[in-house]
Amino acid sequence: MRSRPAPAGGAYDVCMCRSIKTLRRPGERATDDEVRAAALQFVRKISGYRVPSRRNEEAFERAVDEIALASRRLLERLART
Repeated sequence: MRSRPAPAGGAYDVCMCRSIKTLRRPGERATDDEVRAAALQFVRKISGYRVPSRRNEEAFERAVDEIALASRRLLERLART
């Protein structure tokens, strides 16, 4: 992901992986499958692996689990505001 410093208005110009879709939708909760798929795409992008080697598989899967959990927590907290 590339970003430039924030302009005076505070927004960033960010190039995001297009396969990760916005999961916060009005009146509709993201499914666990959607959250996990987004986490998987994020870890693939960051790690450079589509499928990790056996040696890296545990670290890869743990990262997907942790990011999915953090993403779910974020979505739940955003819904309350």
